[in-house]
Amino acid sequence: MTATRLAFRQARYEQISFWRNPAAAFFTFAFPVVFLVLMTALLGNGTATLPNGEETKASSYYIASILSFSVITATFTNLAMGTTIARDNGILKRIRGTPVPTVAYLGGRVLSSLAVTGILIVIVMAFGVVVYDVSLPGDTALAFVVTTAIGAASFCALGLAITAVIPNADAAPAIVNAVILPLLFVSGIFIPIDDGPVWIETVAGVFPVRPYLVASIDSFLGVGDGWNVSALVVLSLWGLFGLVAAARWFSWEPRR
Repeated sequence: MTATRLAFRQARYEQISFWRNPAAAFFTFAFPVVFLVLMTALLGNGTATLPNGEETKASSYYIASILSFSVITATFTNLAMGTTIARDNGILKRIRGTPVPTVAYLGGRVLSSLAVTGILIVIVMAFGVVVYDVSLPGDTALAFVVTTAIGAASFCALGLAITAVIPNADAAPAIVNAVILPLLFVSGIFIPIDDGPVWIETVAGVFPVRPYLVASIDSFLGVGDGWNVSALVVLSLWGLFGLVAAARWFSWEPRR
């Protein structure tokens, strides 16, 4: 059996395990929708300033930002925590000792994360259309799909890379959240930052969350032709960095 077929089979097993925990699955899909409702309820549904300075409905901005948040949560956060827990439980060590190619096992985990990402995107977009009358991408649909694919792949690589600095499963939630939550806030995921201090936007632009959010907003809301090449380049470079770091420092054995 080829490594590709093994990866898809591993992804199937990961999905079976995921859906056998209905409580975790429910909150995985409900969490972004709850955030969306809370933000529009607390911050209002007036206007929001896009990264290019244009004005749009606040609900449209929040739909685009929550879509980005969903992708990051399903890839970076879940993959980093799940892989660390599997490593601490000795699963990675046992897999390493079998004939299964390591790339097939990790590829299966990544494919499972991408499947969850796809479901989350459908749920958030459908909720936005039904509740907030948000328009789906038309002419910029291809740009949105490509942007989402690059973002998901980059954050998957970064999720695997950060496991190298997580000592054990107990520390995983604290370290992952300490890394991603500040970036989510300063990047404008929860509150638009275009009216804030310039230095915040400058610092946020160096890290992957802000470029992904900007590219996602442009492609989802149809800003220009939907393609933000500079943001995608920065995001891709972070993905490449994550891939190299994971290949170099990824650990298969529990740390003592």
